[in-house]
Formats: sequence, C-alpha cells, structure tokens
Amino acid sequence: MKKIKQLIIGAALSIFTFSFTACNIDAEFYTQADPETFFTTQDAVWQRFNRPFTHWRWYRASDASRFRLQELGTDELCFPTRGSDWYNGGVFQKLHHHEFSITTDGLYNGWYGFGMGISLAYDALDDIDKYVDFEALGFPEGTKESMLNQQQVLIAFFYKEGLDLFGGVPIYHRGEMMLKERNTDVETFNYIESLLDMSIINSLPKKTILSGDKDGKEEIGNISQAVAMGLKAQLYFNAEAYIKKPMYEEAAQICRDIIAGKYGAYELDQDWTMTFGFENAKSNEIMWAIPSTRTGGTTDAGYFSDMQHYNSNVILGGIDGLHRNNGMCLVPSLKPNGQKYSYELAGPFSLFEDTDVRKQQYVYLGGGKYRGMFMMGRQENPLDGSVCTGAREYLNEVITLVDQITYMKKLGTAEYPTVNDLPSTIATAEENSGIRLMKLSPVPTYAERDKLYEPNIPVMRLTEFYYTLAECEMRAGNKAKAAELINQVRARYFENGNDPNPVTAANLDEYRMLNEWKIEFLLEGRRRTDLIRWDMYVNANWWDHVASEDPNKNRFPIDERNMSANPLLKQNPGY
Repeated sequence: MKKIKQLIIGAALSIFTFSFTACNIDAEFYTQADPETFFTTQDAVWQRFNRPFTHWRWYRASDASRFRLQELGTDELCFPTRGSDWYNGGVFQKLHHHEFSITTDGLYNGWYGFGMGISLAYDALDDIDKYVDFEALGFPEGTKESMLNQQQVLIAFFYKEGLDLFGGVPIYHRGEMMLKERNTDVETFNYIESLLDMSIINSLPKKTILSGDKDGKEEIGNISQAVAMGLKAQLYFNAEAYIKKPMYEEAAQICRDIIAGKYGAYELDQDWTMTFGFENAKSNEIMWAIPSTRTGGTTDAGYFSDMQHYNSNVILGGIDGLHRNNGMCLVPSLKPNGQKYSYELAGPFSLFEDTDVRKQQYVYLGGGKYRGMFMMGRQENPLDGSVCTGAREYLNEVITLVDQITYMKKLGTAEYPTVNDLPSTIATAEENSGIRLMKLSPVPTYAERDKLYEPNIPVMRLTEFYYTLAECEMRAGNKAKAAELINQVRARYFENGNDPNPVTAANLDEYRMLNEWKIEFLLEGRRRTDLIRWDMYVNANWWDHVASEDPNKNRFPIDERNMSANPLLKQNPGY
C-alpha cells in the first residue's frame, strides 16, 4: 500500500499556476499546492475532507468489481454466456463455480479499492489535523473533531472490506509509508474495532430529525453515530466467520440500540419505492447513502448496464446513452420444463410471493413514481404499448424474459429433441434468459430524463439491523422474536399487510433466514458475506453450482499485480 501525500482539489486534477510577464506567457506547472496557502477557506477544507468519500463512492457504487465479487458466485446472481456474448475467457463461469485464481477479474480493484481508500482517508486526516486553523476560518466548535473522526470511521469501513474479501491485511498507522507484511485476521479485526471506539463515535454528528420531516436533512454520505455503530454491528455479526469468535450478542445489543433510536432518528419506510426511488434522499430508513445527482456525479451501483437487455431502453423511456449490455440476471428458479428446482437456496424470483407489490413489471408512472422491481415476462410498456424486441436469437420478436436459463430456440432439434433434453447451465443462455432487476437507480421516461440517476444508492439502511437482530435472536433460540422482527418489514410489501407466508417460529431455519436476507437485500452487494456467515458459501449447492467444500474459497486470492507491488505479501492458503 502506498502512502499518498498530495493535496487534491476539485476533481483530483493536477494543480498548476500561470505566471505572466510582458514577454513571457509560458505556463509554469506545479505538482502540488502549499498547504499553508491552500487551506484559506472553508470550501477548501471541505474539498480536502470529501476526497476520500469520492473514492468510497467509486468503490462502493460505480466500479463493478466489488459488486461482482459479492454477488456472482452466489445463489442470487449469475453472468451467463449468451451464445457468442459474454464468454470473456470464461471469467464469469469461473466465478460462478468458485474457480478463483490470482488472475480472476475484479480482484485487482477489490484489493486496490479498499487499500486506496485507507490511504486517501489517512492523508486527509493528516492534512486537516496539521494545517487547518478551524477557529480562524470560523468553523463551528466541534467541526475538527467530527471531520477527523469521520475519516477514522471511513478507514474502519475500508479495513472491514479488506478483511471480508481477503482476510488479514497490512495495518498502517498515520505517517507510515513503508511496505508491510499482512497482519493476521485477528489483528486486523482488533484494529478495526479500535477505530470504532465509543469515544470516537460519540463525537460524530447524530441525526435528531427524520429525513422525511419538514425540517429533516437529506442524507449526503457523511458518517453519523448510527453509521459508525452500524459498521461495528456488522463487524461483530460476522466475527465468527472473520476470527472464529461468535459475537452475536454484542451485535444484537447494538441493533437494539439503533432500532430504539439511541444513535439517531430513523424508521422503516412503509413504501419501498421511497427507499430506492427518486426522492430517497428523504428516506427515513436510509442511514448511509451514496449521493447521485445529474449535475454533481452519477452512479448506478455498478450493475445496471450489464443487466438490462440491449433494447430495453425502448420500454424504459427511450433515453439515449442508457448503456445496456444484456449480461447478468437472477439465478433461475425454473428448469427448462418449467418445474422448480429443489435447492433449499432457491432462485430469488420464486421466493417473492405473487401478491408482493414488488413482483411486477417495472413501469415508470411519471412524476418520480413507479411500480414493480423486475424486468420480467413480455417486455411491453403497458402505458404506451412500446415493446423491447430481440437482437440475437429473437431478432425482431418481442422479448419475453423468463426465469430460466437454456437454449429454448434449439428445442426440437436433433441435439435437443424434447424440453427435458435442454441444458441449463451458466454456459447455455439465450438473450431472453433470466429475470432482471430494477431496484437501484430506477429509470424515468425521456420526458423526465433529468431524473435519471437521481436516486441515491443506499449503503446502510435500518432494515439491515432488524434482520441482523432477528438472526441473532434466532441463533439464541428466540425464533418467535426473530419472526416478529422480520415480519415487521415484510408487512409493507402486501396490501393491508396481508402476508400469505409470514415467518414463524416453526418455519424459521437457516435456509428461511438466508432466503429472507436474499429477498430483502437482493443485489445490494452482501450475499457472499451472508452465505459465508452460515458456512454455506462453499458447502451448499444451488443452480449449476456444486459445493467445493473448500474453506479456503471463503477468501479470495490476492491479485498477481498487487502481490508483485508488495513482495512482503503472502498469498492466501489454497492459491
């Protein structure tokens, strides 16, 4: 990891100054600014403070690498080969089958992403602490402490990301610039815990008014007390997987306090489109979100363009420049013959009840309102009759997206004479194979194209701590309490709260718990972590995935380029 020591202004461009004389108009370039002369305004200080957060934004919601590492290779999402499209050297097939190697796509950015985040946050912390005169610049009392401690919590976030993906990582402290060996899992865990000390957390801002209230403030990505405590709960919740030390009760108590409002004012949204839709900066449920605005930087959470059909923009308002690559889809629930697979970890779409308000074709209704979370079935916009037609096997035919992956166009050929002969694998998809999701970053119509990418990307929301507490209660033997917590969330997805399949103490087991996580947090970039916590990432089967039963696969290998950059690093076992 390289210690970066530079001042970054605006969009992280190099800074230069022009000197003019009567005869010399050549530009004189400088590679850095003088800190003593740069921090002369509050805006300059905020620019320095926010630079690590722009990297967090890229890492967590723009670059696809982290998203793919957490979602591909799980029972939620796949990236199948579609004829001549998306073989890509077998990279997505290998991810699905857990055939990881030091050249696996995404690993470089996975390691670089968390490491650069740590470096940038430490750098900002040092500069703000050393060079800024907060009193002279007229900052309110406590601003310096809040800024410094937010950077420290951001460092904890990035270290936790590294621990989750790779295990123990090199631990750096302020001012250190040398290459280092990796620390152990336990040492890394303990360091993250130390960064989330209560003396630090108590100095952070605390949200006192709901965002949806008249005087409520929109979430803009800064770190509050609730966010820091949420990170601590996440650390403890997964401690058994990280360091073989169960800490479920410690996680549970933090969740109880977060839900009770001890660390800020939050409550469950009763309309799920408020959480993910065009006005979600006013969501009462979101605790931490990545801002996304047409004028100030956009993001689609790193997945939209690879999921939607080539021609889906026709029924999504016809907005130009909306990238559509027709790659990823949900893991299928159905065999080619229409029968459900019998895996306990079922395809996501089949887990949604038919009366669930989310289980509809996505349609933008206007004025920032929309319905449905899926691109499914016949691709026709019911409001204007526009249709999405095929570009490959279904050229000029209206596309019907199905909850299956197979070669349906080859049915009746000598190779596949009956439907039961059709294959269903990560290598055998057509352009219409698989249900798609319209959850993060929904799309308006052309007439309201100024709303495109306006929804913020939730990173942490209150629902997570209802479910975390539920799982902790379940593990402690309190299944009735666990069911009550989950059902408080489920009720909002059914008219008048009439849930046809509520969680009960009798039907709650590890598979139901994992499937509830899957339904609620589908494609929010956490599925791998949940499976590992239940020891199922390498020990469970799902569609076209046979368990490796190799615990080494619970950690990714370090990319060869990152290994070469630091010869002191040791590779993870099994690679």
